[in-house]
Amino acid sequence: MAEEIKVQTTEEEIENRNFIYNFIKEDIAPGGQFEGMTVHTRFPPEPNGYLHIGHCKALCIDFGMAEKFGGICNLRMDDTNPAKEDTEYVDAIKDDIHWLGFDWGDRFYYGSDYFEKDYEYAVELIKKGLAYVCELTPEQFKEYRGDTTTPAKSPYRDRPIEENLRLFEMMKNGEIEEGKMTLRAKIDLASGNFNMRDPVIYRIRFINHHRQGNKWCIYPMYDFAHPIQDALEGITHSLCSLEYEDHRPLYNWMVENVSIPYHKPRQIEFARLNIDHTVMSKRKLRKLVEEGYVSGWDDPRMPTLCGLRRRGYTAASIRNFCDMIGVAKNSSVIEYAELERCLRDDLNATAERTMAVLHPLKLTVTNYPFDLIETFEVENNPMNPDQGTHTITFSRNLWIEEDDFLEVPIPKYKRLYPGNEVRLKGAYLVTCTGCRKDEDGNVVEVFCEYDPESRGGNPADGRKVKGATIHWVDFNNCLDAEVRLYDNLFSDPSPDAADKDFLKAMNPDSLTILNGCKVEKSMAEIAKEYDKLENKSAVTAPTFQFMRVGFFCLDCKDSTPEHIVFNRTVSLKDSFKK
Repeated sequence: MAEEIKVQTTEEEIENRNFIYNFIKEDIAPGGQFEGMTVHTRFPPEPNGYLHIGHCKALCIDFGMAEKFGGICNLRMDDTNPAKEDTEYVDAIKDDIHWLGFDWGDRFYYGSDYFEKDYEYAVELIKKGLAYVCELTPEQFKEYRGDTTTPAKSPYRDRPIEENLRLFEMMKNGEIEEGKMTLRAKIDLASGNFNMRDPVIYRIRFINHHRQGNKWCIYPMYDFAHPIQDALEGITHSLCSLEYEDHRPLYNWMVENVSIPYHKPRQIEFARLNIDHTVMSKRKLRKLVEEGYVSGWDDPRMPTLCGLRRRGYTAASIRNFCDMIGVAKNSSVIEYAELERCLRDDLNATAERTMAVLHPLKLTVTNYPFDLIETFEVENNPMNPDQGTHTITFSRNLWIEEDDFLEVPIPKYKRLYPGNEVRLKGAYLVTCTGCRKDEDGNVVEVFCEYDPESRGGNPADGRKVKGATIHWVDFNNCLDAEVRLYDNLFSDPSPDAADKDFLKAMNPDSLTILNGCKVEKSMAEIAKEYDKLENKSAVTAPTFQFMRVGFFCLDCKDSTPEHIVFNRTVSLKDSFKK
């Protein structure tokens, strides 16, 4: 069953911002077209790629509206186009939906489950004189399409019904060459809506289907199959993105002209989710994967749910993001920073704190006993005391961040420099006494003296310390780790624009790999725990706040107990320029 995810949006807020919510409320009210009926929606992804953040809006609307009204939501794989579909994608889609906290129960279907019914309804349209076999080539189809003042035309439109039935049967039996014939609905060649100008509803494809094998060589078009499948499943509200608004008359025509013993579902459209610095096209995302621009569909720079999950995004943060942006009729572009803000808010409240040094510099406390090792208790989350504490060790030699020391300080610099006193997080006050350099003049070790009467960072004499509080890791009780710093995959804020080559908009600095980083030794046990999992891609590994650095997630896929890898999930502050 799906994990329960708590989101932060009230019903009143939804009513105020969500026109779909209000439409459904009207439909099921007394006198509404679905009075007394259970609200029934569906989420119909095509299994030709992995779900991405753009799908989340539709997913949250489809499942979310059913939840709000005590209804049900089907999951249906729209596998009517076998060219790129695969069971790998089916399994990944299921994992993603469950991870987000939604569940379809026993209402899982494939569009291909209805191929027999689709074929029967196509034959019914032919017999009613509402469909015909057309032999126009793609070039002729375009030539005869017409324009706003000129109707389309087809010389095959008035074929006798018996001939259409015979040719369609030949198409089904594989006796017609691919691309030679199509089946078209006979609607209105002069319609101002070009989707109604006798659209193609069946085409020939000699290709193996991931479930049906070679049983079929004719495949229904989406605009034909989708409304029929909705009606067969008893869907009340077909919620879809705005590009299908002009297809709604065709949707209604289909369910009105085939003999499905059910009411007509209502199609409602909403604007798609668009985010800057991101591409949402599956074709483009597939190109990134297949041509090696990224490491795979789950590359943490990808907008796919498996990529976001691997990077450390939480299901709650994504659902809260979808609720925050609301539902609209007008398309807009949301700043990626808004998604990061939702994530940062969630992690700040839930992520355990730990100390890690990404650019290590040795710190020696010269007046600390050589053989003494002390322990300190550090709170796991100051926002939530119930998360308890964990133990860290302190000794003469420590690691600090390279940029926490300057031999010659710049103005307003409050960290370590000769003569300055700072707090070592949770431990002692120390005063810098100098440094050691290598033969190239690089600082390789910093020296300081500690105040034994300042355990916990509070001086016994009550003096005020103007220096900063810096984090550290025990030199002799830590682990090496690889840390991957991720930035936008695209430096251009609109790489998906039609007039741009999205590959040229890629950010060459989207990934920086740091080796030899130092983390607390307790990370080894966490790495061991997640190394045992079989399906690592379906879970979110624990995300930690590396104090003063950012939020980081254990990379389940590449980490081993011997080689720990962390992905930067998000910085502590908004890194986007306004």
